[in-house]
Amino acid sequence: MSKQRMAPPPKTPNAVSTEAPPDDAEHHAEPVAFTTDADEAMAAVLVAVQGLERAEIREQDARYVRLVVTSRLLRFKDDVEFQVDEDAGLIHYRSASRVGSSDLGVNRKRMDGLTEVIRSQLRG
Repeated sequence: MSKQRMAPPPKTPNAVSTEAPPDDAEHHAEPVAFTTDADEAMAAVLVAVQGLERAEIREQDARYVRLVVTSRLLRFKDDVEFQVDEDAGLIHYRSASRVGSSDLGVNRKRMDGLTEVIRSQLRG
């Protein structure tokens, strides 16, 4: 597994993370399980993020990708991260707004959509 790089979940409600504790319903999300090899899992992540509008990959290696997504209207920036944990067979993720407190559920909706794409890629 690559070293841990994902930022910790913020205190504000405008974020979602698989690393938030399960009793933190506002932030917690379940990681995506995979049974393929880690390269295929990462390929599924990349397919999903390449479909995002107004997204720019800022950092990437074999098991990690970080991107910035800019909102259409007010140009707010959200940070999105994925990390493939090869040993556990899990894809962890985080999406958080950089400013403000409420995001009206945008980060969770984004990640729900991306993880659906990832799961469909992994199923073949």
